[in-house]
Amino acid sequence: MTLSLNSLAAASALIAAAMLASPSPSFAAEKLKAVATFSILGDMVHRVGGDLVEVTTIVGPNSDTHVYEPKPADAKSLAGAQVFFANGLGFEGWMERLVEATGFKGETVIASDGVKSRAMIEDGVEETDPHAWQNLSNGLLYVKNITDGLCKADAAHCDTFRANAKAYSAEIESLDKEVKARIAAVPEAKRKVITTHDAFGYFGAAYGVTFLAPEGYSTESEASAADVAKLIQQIRDDKISALFIENMSDPRLIDQIARETGVKAGGALFADALSEKGEGGETYLDMFKHNISLLAPAMAGS
Repeated sequence: MTLSLNSLAAASALIAAAMLASPSPSFAAEKLKAVATFSILGDMVHRVGGDLVEVTTIVGPNSDTHVYEPKPADAKSLAGAQVFFANGLGFEGWMERLVEATGFKGETVIASDGVKSRAMIEDGVEETDPHAWQNLSNGLLYVKNITDGLCKADAAHCDTFRANAKAYSAEIESLDKEVKARIAAVPEAKRKVITTHDAFGYFGAAYGVTFLAPEGYSTESEASAADVAKLIQQIRDDKISALFIENMSDPRLIDQIARETGVKAGGALFADALSEKGEGGETYLDMFKHNISLLAPAMAGS
């Protein structure tokens, strides 16, 4: 997933043109220019920054950050930005190469700083699970880091950023209580869910749900026939009734499992990306509301 030589050349030309056409930082437009690596993070930056920040998102709705390949337009956006927000935890394998290609010198904010990360075993190797936003308590840490980053990049508007963050954090805390209550109503033995790839480990640990997936933590990994067969047998043995695809993943493997087990897929969960407008997962909070509205009844078997 590297930028090709042609892409780099095109990016360099675009960046040079952007530098000539754009005013220097001291004469820049009032809005702070921010770039976020993927849609969920971009929405969070927008909620904290409000109308004072112009947010550009590199990996958009219903798109897979794991396998994304940066484009010249992404390099141009980052070169003209004052602050760059990334998830970290190895989620954006292409991030450092993009920063190096653009020569970005602005403020870089790792939204997951301070998160207690989860370790996973992938093909016998211990890896860090990057999907920390799937625990709403971690979402509060993201908001704090985003706020600190915006304040550092634009101290004059820090009070506004902090006020926005306070209101947003209250919404996140309220939803966290709602999610816990919805799951508590499901018998513990039934709290098992099948998804495409292992993106819900933080959700499971926070809310008491066991998630099983034929693929690993990254959509780049491939499920072996033995792993799929083992999972199918577990679905039958444990009478698991919650089976879901993900909005940014290939549904064919889950469709195969559904056919072989007779368990009907319960729709699409939002894992690594938000949805397009009108699809129910346009924001970080909408994503959680959508997911719990599908998960709770499916686990209960209704």
